[in-house]
Amino acid sequence: MPRLNRILETALYVDDLDRARAFYEGKLGLAPLFESGNLYAYDVGGQSVLLLFQRGSCLESQVSPDGIIPPHDGSGPLHIAFAIDAEDLEPWERRLAELGIDIEGRRRWPRGGTSLYVRDPDGHLLEWVTPGLWTTY
Repeated sequence: MPRLNRILETALYVDDLDRARAFYEGKLGLAPLFESGNLYAYDVGGQSVLLLFQRGSCLESQVSPDGIIPPHDGSGPLHIAFAIDAEDLEPWERRLAELGIDIEGRRRWPRGGTSLYVRDPDGHLLEWVTPGLWTTY
């Protein structure tokens, strides 16, 4: 069986790209990699990419001389998790509080990790998690 190395991209679908940009760049400090009319792409820790698509903008295949990207979209509140170092948990809690972002939930995992949960402006559930959640993290 060929091996899968990691998840390279994660996509969220948003109602307002400018509002999402203000949140992910302005509040969370993610560095932009690329933007087009219906997409903003962000570096996450130099290891993965967060794609923010305008909801409903990818319902048809995107055809170019370089190839075809099949249709995709998402609706409802989706979930992603950001891996953080254990010593960054408290600074992130303070930062989120300073920004007026409510922590909706907190969980201590049996392996020792801790998760914080917040919502983005589109209602997506974002998780900050320290090592000790999975055997792989």
